[in-house]
Amino acid sequence: MKKVLLFAAFAAFAMTSVNAQDEDSSGFAKSDIYMTGTVGFNSSTESSNITGDTDTDNSSTEFSPAIGYMLTDNIALEAGLGYESGDDGSTETTVTTFSVGARWFMNPSDKFSLSVGAGLGFGSGTATFVGETVEGELSALTFTVAPAVNYWMSDSWGLFANIAAFQYSSTTTGNSATSDEFDTTSTGLNIDLTDINFGMVYKF
Repeated sequence: MKKVLLFAAFAAFAMTSVNAQDEDSSGFAKSDIYMTGTVGFNSSTESSNITGDTDTDNSSTEFSPAIGYMLTDNIALEAGLGYESGDDGSTETTVTTFSVGARWFMNPSDKFSLSVGAGLGFGSGTATFVGETVEGELSALTFTVAPAVNYWMSDSWGLFANIAAFQYSSTTTGNSATSDEFDTTSTGLNIDLTDINFGMVYKF
């Protein structure tokens, strides 16, 4: 809920600033190079009313820098790296990812703009099973379609908010002690604004 309210405030602020903007060189144009980055941390606790059960703490940390190049006035190519660690109470995971994709900007030269991006991500890492002295290998493949809202604070610095509207992911986790593998595949369409990532963009 907090993310939804923050996104609404961000969008309202950006839109009210459009009419007041002066002539400047913010926004994107063909051949521009830019960097983006997001940092996230989530923590939650699951409580149980069953006698003998204990609360479960879930946490995750994510850092995802990327670089983009404006191939045309409206289309950019992007490549990024990501690091994510998580703990759901039973398994601790650490994953490093590499992603490639493209983004289309509706009005790239404006201070406030909308865009839609699509990208493939490839990841690998380790999984440690809590209560066992066992580590396993983890690999992941993701495909994401994400609309975004962009707002330029100056000629070079801007803010953006990504909404992960559609995501497909396939994850394989292997247990090195038993050679067992666990495959997880998920497909989701997010239309309730619960998965919003905020970040910054710098244009060279």
